[in-house]
Amino acid sequence: MSNSRDVHSFAEPWRVRVDHCALKLEVDFARRQLRGTADLRLVRNDSHAPLILDSRDLSIEQIHSGGHPVPYELGDRDPILGGPLMVHLPDTARNVTVRYTTAPGASGLQWLNPEQTADKKHPFLFSQSQSIHARSWIPIQDSPGVRVTYEAQIKIPAELQAVMSAERVKTDRGWHFFRMDFPVPPYLIALAVGDIDYAPLGPRSGIYAEKTLLKIAAREFEDTEKLIDAVEHLYGPYRWGRYELLVLPPSFPFGGMENPVVTFATPTVIAGDKSLVSLVSHELAHSWSGNLVTNATWRDFWLNEGFTTYIENRIQEEVYGLEQALMEQVLDRREIEKLLSELESRDQILHIDLSGRDPDDGCTRVPYVKGALLVRQMELAFGRGKFDAFLRSYFEHFKFQSITTATALDFIRRELFDRFPEKAKSIPLDEWVFEPGLPDSAPRSRSERLEEVSAVAKQWAANEMAASAINAAGWNTQQWLEFLQVLPRPLGAAKMADLDAAFRLTQTGNFEILDEWLVRVIEDQYEPAFPRLEEFLLTVGRMKLIRPLYTELMKTTPGQEKAREIYTKARPLYHPIAQTAVDKIVQP
Repeated sequence: MSNSRDVHSFAEPWRVRVDHCALKLEVDFARRQLRGTADLRLVRNDSHAPLILDSRDLSIEQIHSGGHPVPYELGDRDPILGGPLMVHLPDTARNVTVRYTTAPGASGLQWLNPEQTADKKHPFLFSQSQSIHARSWIPIQDSPGVRVTYEAQIKIPAELQAVMSAERVKTDRGWHFFRMDFPVPPYLIALAVGDIDYAPLGPRSGIYAEKTLLKIAAREFEDTEKLIDAVEHLYGPYRWGRYELLVLPPSFPFGGMENPVVTFATPTVIAGDKSLVSLVSHELAHSWSGNLVTNATWRDFWLNEGFTTYIENRIQEEVYGLEQALMEQVLDRREIEKLLSELESRDQILHIDLSGRDPDDGCTRVPYVKGALLVRQMELAFGRGKFDAFLRSYFEHFKFQSITTATALDFIRRELFDRFPEKAKSIPLDEWVFEPGLPDSAPRSRSERLEEVSAVAKQWAANEMAASAINAAGWNTQQWLEFLQVLPRPLGAAKMADLDAAFRLTQTGNFEILDEWLVRVIEDQYEPAFPRLEEFLLTVGRMKLIRPLYTELMKTTPGQEKAREIYTKARPLYHPIAQTAVDKIVQP
């Protein structure tokens, strides 16, 4: 347990701490509720202190310890944090059981009607507990600095399947039993229930998906076992047993979520050519950076995402080659430069101050890409061999712990900077972590493939070649993104129509390319694609894809009207986390 005070939790774990959670919950699709109990095992450093749990909109029915009711108080609701649940314990109590019901609008749960699923036959439920949404469906000390083991009994309709971020133990008369023996932070407790099937991908990997998606998803992610082998070769053993993927409906608000044992993934990364499987590399990398070694508070989020984004790219290089890794580096660098030009200074800092703010506000690409650039600069300065050895020692030293930025920097200085002081001089470590922007020494990559695409884009934009003469048959996602991003802005509706006629971009099934195209559709008022834009916003809930579209729409008065018209219909279909994000964009 980290000793750092978490401003996003009411808990006082240094006095009384939860170290194991046993859930027994029934899933009620009709009422959109989970109902049951959480049995919490306690470590008591102060036998007179109350147990303080985090909760958000939970209906507490009873709390007892040792078979006897105990008094409790539910504090005032904070709009960001929810409310403290204070339980007054007998001095000898080592367990408490909370009987409760979740709210239909719980921020960490999304309940889908059958028509929102791929197969359109049965409802679907999935959780998303990061950053502080576990408290909306489990009364717990909802801080990444408090790690728990957990077990669960989940009662679901007989025709459905349950999946959790834990080992499946057994199924008995509608009850599904799970167990996680490694201590994890509460944001990694995950549940999904739906009409899903399973296909193996390798000796220790597999994939869950709805029936109509399973075959194409299994083909897209067939290299998963290779990815596991690659990262183990680099950074040590995979410690979580099996590695599964669950492809969720498209309303899932993120690209992926690194829940131990089973990564939750968006179907929007199924491109048909494996060019978006970096998402799997990223979520798999979290099995080391994030799940094994975790940020202690949300202002330390860059420790999870910066190291993970770096490792993701190393996996891509190992499995798909250096040029694929370089293309992704170039696009990431362009993305972060654009983002930093738009963000307030306070949001450009890796060790971000989130006091009084929703920790989800810190979930920009800054901790991911700026963090990865810092890690890459260390690799370049110290040499890949030395740096890989350092990372292996980092994961081994801090395994199953939650650490702060201060702890990580102390280890970096002691194990790298102090041992190789001449090489360390090239890295302004404090500037990277505590100052806005990118240091002048930040690495910049080059990709020959993208440079070739960029040259073609400029030729076409200058009317030196026809769209029909562009040989894009072998282009992958990254090459198409390069082409669209380097074209002049605005391009003009006529040129947009020319491109669309040649490549049918409005109809592409690649969601990353389509999203980039639709941003330009809005910029250039390319009206033939407006129906596709509306269809996209009504079916996809991934925030990375929808936020740029709403943001672009809101730049003009007609666009504002269209954004609000579409969002009125789309909002009920989005996850609560996505609703909160888009509300901030389209509000009057």
